Amino acid sequence: MATAPPPKDPLLDAALRGLADIALPQPVSMMPQTPAWAALGGFILLLIALACWRWYRRWEANGYRREALADLRKIEAGLATTGTRGEALVALPVLLKRTALSVWPREAIAGLHGTGWTKFLDAHSGGPVFPIASARFFEEAEYHGSRALAAVPEAEAKAYIAAARHWIEAHHVRA
Repeated sequence: MATAPPPKDPLLDAALRGLADIALPQPVSMMPQTPAWAALGGFILLLIALACWRWYRRWEANGYRREALADLRKIEAGLATTGTRGEALVALPVLLKRTALSVWPREAIAGLHGTGWTKFLDAHSGGPVFPIASARFFEEAEYHGSRALAAVPEAEAKAYIAAARHWIEAHHVRA
């Protein structure tokens, strides 16, 4: 036998009808509450924009270095065999002169040769970059042909390449 449900309590029924959903507060705004925070955010954005602009100008100004280093890699590839070593070593001082001409005035660079040229290279690299043997090579290389330079040992030629790479990467240009 089924039992009958208990009678409904009128007070309980009235209390249940009077219940409402929980009122949730408004979400907290992420916008700054004072103008000082907005000003600080604007200032930080300005500093970031300034840093990006300076980085881009420096990157653009050093384009000649990237180009010179790419040419230096091609020259370095020519050192592998004695047949192309002489031509590669003839191109090395030309590359340094071309790199210097892209930054300094032609009148200051074009006439430099011999010890004046190596002194210029050392003066603008923050100290002596070239060991004595390398300095002598860069002083006299323009007077030797590719046949004479083909006899240079590979290890010595790599030292010249390393000195040139160091100068290209480290020379200082005074504005």
